[in-house]
Amino acid sequence: MSVFLSYVFLGLSLAAPIGPVNAAQMDKGIKSGFLHSWLLGLGALTADIVYMLAVYMGLVHFLETPFMQSFLWLFGFFVLMYTGIETIIGAGKVELEARGQSDSGFKSFLSGFLMSISNPLTILFWLGIYGSVLAKTATEYGTEELILYSSAIILGLVIWDLVMAGISSSARMLLTARILAFVSILSGLSLIGFAIYFGAQALKLFF
Repeated sequence: MSVFLSYVFLGLSLAAPIGPVNAAQMDKGIKSGFLHSWLLGLGALTADIVYMLAVYMGLVHFLETPFMQSFLWLFGFFVLMYTGIETIIGAGKVELEARGQSDSGFKSFLSGFLMSISNPLTILFWLGIYGSVLAKTATEYGTEELILYSSAIILGLVIWDLVMAGISSSARMLLTARILAFVSILSGLSLIGFAIYFGAQALKLFF
């Protein structure tokens, strides 16, 4: 049980560092409430599971080719830049009374999925972390344990998703409209910052 919990904690640790998904999730919770923030995190989690499966099936060599790397950096640049600009434009339209009606749940989910699947750092991240988990589990345990410990990592990611959605949706009830708008602008600038970094990495690969 203690080993299982350590892998749950690993999942929590992997999700916790501030990145584009956490910034977008915070903004989504402030603007549209718990459900939309949770769905955005769920979209990102789905992308994480796709990469975990890719590492497990040995498809990561295809993802590591220069063409795929440059494509993903560039795709990530456009996704994050668009989301960042949209976040700043919508900063003054934070709805305090009711959950935002403009975004569908699917759009929130898709936003999180695209943000995570287009991030080459996610590939390297899962290759390093999950690759080492695979290697360790394969030498010490069997397939059942591998599935169990992989599920524990995913559970950790799910818990973090719920925590982020809870914190961001609570913030919109506790803070004033002006402060919420300020947080949204910071979140948008953060996303644009990540987009510029992604664009710079794409240019490095091209030239």
